[in-house]
Amino acid sequence: MAKRKKWIKPRHKIIQAIAKFVIKPWCKIKYGIDIVKFREEEDRPYLVLYNHQTAFDQFFVGLSFKRPLYYLATEDIFSMGFISSLLRFAVEPIPIKKQTTDVGAVMNCLRVAREGGSIALAPEGNRTYSGRTEYINPAIVALARKINVPVVLYRIEGGYGIQPRWSDKTRKGKMKSYVSEVIFPEEYSKMSDEEFIGRIRGGLYVDEAREGGIFRSEKRAEYLERAAYVCPFCGFSEFESKGNELWCKKCGKTVVYGEDKRITGKGFEFPFEFFGDWYDYQFDFVNGINVLDYTEKPIFEDEVAIKEVIIRKNKKLIREKTGFALYGDKIIADKGTENEWVLPFEELSAVSVLGKNKLNIYHDKTAYQITGSKSFNALKYVNIYYRWKNIKEENIDGKFLGL
Repeated sequence: MAKRKKWIKPRHKIIQAIAKFVIKPWCKIKYGIDIVKFREEEDRPYLVLYNHQTAFDQFFVGLSFKRPLYYLATEDIFSMGFISSLLRFAVEPIPIKKQTTDVGAVMNCLRVAREGGSIALAPEGNRTYSGRTEYINPAIVALARKINVPVVLYRIEGGYGIQPRWSDKTRKGKMKSYVSEVIFPEEYSKMSDEEFIGRIRGGLYVDEAREGGIFRSEKRAEYLERAAYVCPFCGFSEFESKGNELWCKKCGKTVVYGEDKRITGKGFEFPFEFFGDWYDYQFDFVNGINVLDYTEKPIFEDEVAIKEVIIRKNKKLIREKTGFALYGDKIIADKGTENEWVLPFEELSAVSVLGKNKLNIYHDKTAYQITGSKSFNALKYVNIYYRWKNIKEENIDGKFLGL
């Protein structure tokens, strides 16, 4: 039997050390971030857990550590042809299927730890849309116990103000990232699962859906419609943005997004001070409806492209400029045409958002990636799907909507 190749390669340490000389000054200039080194780091593997605010969080985390970190990454990273091959050569990320139970990813984490490598992941599985740390699945406790290495809680603060998930623009402001706590195996072995997950959630929780800092940009509201799809005056709606303003296409009411993250109505009193408050309202709105009442007419319709994600290779375009209709129990592509394609929710294993507004749909053993215009809102598909799932599983009071 051929001997299995090691996951950890000597080149990883060399490549990451060289990359830090370029990345560190770039991060400070672009993000205004103070990255605090983990001076207590020992020559041993760690499980590094961090809250997820910006697209570059992994770089901030890596710059705090001397030794290389091996990050969990979604299949999107592994399906970009040559770029994916280059990433695997340079840093060998650990692949994981988003929003699913991935036994292979767990086994690879164990393998890396046994070889002496440190593993890093964002247990939220998603960047925050609201400014608050998102839901952390308690399954992270089982992974930590299996790996049985010190758990490092790494906090990133100010990232939502600098680079909200829904925005294409990086604002001028201040950030900070640092190790907030280390929990050693001899300590968490004495904790119950509830105590352990409580410690992790508490250590990583950051609330930036409130006052704190000034973040300057001339395009502060642009693409907020990627996150907002419920108007407090109209219900389900669509929005449009430009510069620092966002408006509802139904009622025309316009809000202004301020440098202090506050939202104010233009000529009227808006009911929410920060987008986090609006996001909570939207969340409660969806949890307050029976989506099975929305099975005859679509809730939303978009024009999208559909690609099949071929893991570890690329993405194959299968439909371009396709009508995409969201119902309370299904999605229909090219509705009413000879190419109509129905995706009943009961046949899907998961629906997730990648990046700012890409939508992944997992149907049988195939992953499809949906992309629309720059204003495309993928979040609504995830929220409606999980609301349907809670109702069908008779978890009527279930609040989890996929993020």
